[in-house]
Amino acid sequence: MTPRRLPVGVTTAALAVLLVVVLALAASLGDVPLAPAAVVRAMLHRAIPAIPGADDLTTGIVWDLRLPRVLLAALVGGGLAVSGAALQGLLGNPLADPYTIGVSSGAAVGAGAALLLGIGAAWGGAALPLSAFVAALLTLLLVFALARVGGTLQTASFLLAGIIAGSFLWALLTLLLSLARQEQRAILDWLMGRFTDADWPKVAILAPVILVGTALFTACGRGLDAFSFGEETARSVGVEVERFKAGILTLAALMTAASVAVSGIIGFVGLVVPHLMRGLIGPPHRPLFPATALLGAILTVLADLLARLILPGQEIPVGVVTALLGAPFFFLVLRRQMGR
Repeated sequence: MTPRRLPVGVTTAALAVLLVVVLALAASLGDVPLAPAAVVRAMLHRAIPAIPGADDLTTGIVWDLRLPRVLLAALVGGGLAVSGAALQGLLGNPLADPYTIGVSSGAAVGAGAALLLGIGAAWGGAALPLSAFVAALLTLLLVFALARVGGTLQTASFLLAGIIAGSFLWALLTLLLSLARQEQRAILDWLMGRFTDADWPKVAILAPVILVGTALFTACGRGLDAFSFGEETARSVGVEVERFKAGILTLAALMTAASVAVSGIIGFVGLVVPHLMRGLIGPPHRPLFPATALLGAILTVLADLLARLILPGQEIPVGVVTALLGAPFFFLVLRRQMGR
């Protein structure tokens, strides 16, 4: 029996409204609780100066600290969720996620090397995410080279090559950790995921990558729908299979690399959220991508809020929160699918 789905338009609109509410809530709560009305006034005053604003302290906390953080968390969550949906659709593997293609491992090695060499704070702190991003792109090139056979990119081989490259790079990262002394804590903090270094430049850099990437994936939705029936079916409806595969994989890797570079490793978002949205609104990819981006953003902002509030006076890594919440949920999803 076909499971009952929620209306796509209503669900997407409800998620958009919920995201706004969650962003305002996350900007209000913290070590210094702020009234939601004051947060809204502070936000509106910067956009429309004619609207009366909040006091200077509230405005400073909202604009300089909390708003960049919650927006960066939303962008990273949306990017990882959309990348996971694209990879699962293209590879035909429900266990595929942005981290199985090895890009995150490359970013981790790049960030670890930058911290070990003491250049992580160079260029106003931009050296760390830049090193992670460049290393992630080099990993992508390596995985493409390993997976291409006779001019053809094998999707199954790509996934396997990503796992192999990721395993090797994690071993290399372990070596870096063993060589590090004072930098060990900084490397581990980055690996476990965090938004403590969020600022407006990172938001400005990541926002176009995630927004444009999501739009491009949405435009490729029909091609991904065809891929769910196999490459021959996709070819028969006019999809240039090799170019399409390379484009989807490259775009997913770029979005993942950009997200990981600014936040570290935040797991299970790209794995769980696409499964949840497919269960709610169905598998067609064109409506799936916007809804998946919104839900990924909501869950990541909430996870970051929990990371800030769950232990008074202490902040735990966001990646730990997503793993603790995501692993049991994904286990239940797998059990339900196995039962069907």
